[in-house]
Amino acid sequence: MMNETRRPTLIVSVQRALHLLEAVASHPGGAPAKQLARQAGLPLATTYHLLRTLVHEGYVVRTSDGSYLLGDRVDSLQDDRRTQDRLVRIRAVLTSLRDELGVAAYLCMYEEGEFRVVDIADGPRTPRVDLSAGLSQTAHATAIGKCVLAQLDPPARREHLARHPLIGLTPHTITHRGELERRLGSPLALDREEYLLGTGCAAVPVTDASGKTVGALAVSCSPARLAKIEACAPRLRTAAARINRALTI
Repeated sequence: MMNETRRPTLIVSVQRALHLLEAVASHPGGAPAKQLARQAGLPLATTYHLLRTLVHEGYVVRTSDGSYLLGDRVDSLQDDRRTQDRLVRIRAVLTSLRDELGVAAYLCMYEEGEFRVVDIADGPRTPRVDLSAGLSQTAHATAIGKCVLAQLDPPARREHLARHPLIGLTPHTITHRGELERRLGSPLALDREEYLLGTGCAAVPVTDASGKTVGALAVSCSPARLAKIEACAPRLRTAAARINRALTI
């Protein structure tokens, strides 16, 4: 029988490196190796070996006077942590929307002229839509795409549509530029089986912290339920506002 109280195996060298990194972080103006060794409780020789490794990997930098400061790799880790925190908050919003409305929920952002799917909350009873056709190529036929196109200024919208012609995906797809422009004026972007027969979608705008990158929060359902989803537009906008705050943090 396994001893469940057995202590976990720890890598001492990793512990030492982390303690040393904490010591470096406690000195915004930098500190010499001897001071860091005393603070971390390490032999000086070990401290030099670890510092050389940390400098090589970019987690620490050595200044001209021999002091040590945190390196850019630490900033990168902090940025990654903030990104993870945002994704956790976003997933909570999408999951809540899925469970409350019985829909699959999507968050997409429009960056550098292309769509990026940030996250999707779906399930056995709320299957996601197959987006393999590509949102950039089919923006005119999807609620997500129309929501984003409506947020772009006219030159940017013309540039996107020039790169991606209005191809017909179903008998309901809008393929006339003037008709598409009229639909973009709607406060709630809708897809009435324009992308895929048997599927309806609705989307509301989402903007990142800079205000320069735009996106959309969308839900998909059966066409028969789309009228009910339209009636829940305020709920979608509330969820979008929560995502806006998550992107700002």
